[in-house]
Amino acid sequence: MRDLMGLMKQAQAMQGKMAEAQAEFEALEVQGTAGGGAVGVRMTAKGNMLGVSIDPSLLNPDEKEIVEDLIVAAVNDARGKAERLVQDKMQDITKGLPIPPGLKLF
Repeated sequence: MRDLMGLMKQAQAMQGKMAEAQAEFEALEVQGTAGGGAVGVRMTAKGNMLGVSIDPSLLNPDEKEIVEDLIVAAVNDARGKAERLVQDKMQDITKGLPIPPGLKLF
């Protein structure tokens, strides 16, 4: 029974840390790029897009599809960075708890 009480205390502590992490993820920014930096995207670690930058040389009407593809690639790059950031933070928070591998808490 003592182990159960300890586990409950750990779970409560983790819940508090997760609430703090949620707020932190909203404030953390990641940047994704594509086309050798010709397109950039800024996002929060929670996935909210904050801004897009496009090199003026790409603003040729004949290259519209290329720019669209680069924006998608930059967003995906930023999202991947955000997911890794969240995953690393969650590993720190849940360290020592018997959570099954692969369980997503966010």
